[in-house]
Amino acid sequence: MSRKWKLAATAIALIAMLFGLAACGSQGPETDLPAGPAAVKNKGSAAPSFDLKDVDGNEVSLASLAGQKVYVKYWASWCPICLAGMDELNTLAGQDNDFKVITIVNPNYKGEQSEEDFKEWFKGLQAENTATNVTVLLDDDGKLAQKFGIRGYPTSLYIGSDGVLVKSSPGHNTNDAITEEFTHIS
Repeated sequence: MSRKWKLAATAIALIAMLFGLAACGSQGPETDLPAGPAAVKNKGSAAPSFDLKDVDGNEVSLASLAGQKVYVKYWASWCPICLAGMDELNTLAGQDNDFKVITIVNPNYKGEQSEEDFKEWFKGLQAENTATNVTVLLDDDGKLAQKFGIRGYPTSLYIGSDGVLVKSSPGHNTNDAITEEFTHIS
């Protein structure tokens, strides 16, 4: 083969390779995109359903919060980090947010006091105006905590309006960080 033909064949092969690589890298039209804002779904798994009582004996269930985004904070009365963040959490719970703020405590589980002792202790926090806006649910013996995979306190859970557990985050989160996180959750 003459030199001209070798160069032409090489050029054609290179061009064919470039087109082939370009075709491999392109992502044709997406077929699984949502049809609009109402169809956007959160990534994650369905949050475990629950039906718990608050410190006043009122029942609260995840089903009763359907259609709302929910921030859940697991905490303990013996946890210094939890208590240090209580004023901040009380402020968040008292604000007009696009998400509901609830907290969960586990009487008789992982060192938490009994339900009766906790309720009495919590009245003191409310008397100090430290937790007047905070809804506290009681997960006796930590059954729900185990379903959520709670390993330590505090732990934050972010649940979308579709009931999907979007994120679980151990440690303290500031109000700004919590609010920012919910801007990415539908």
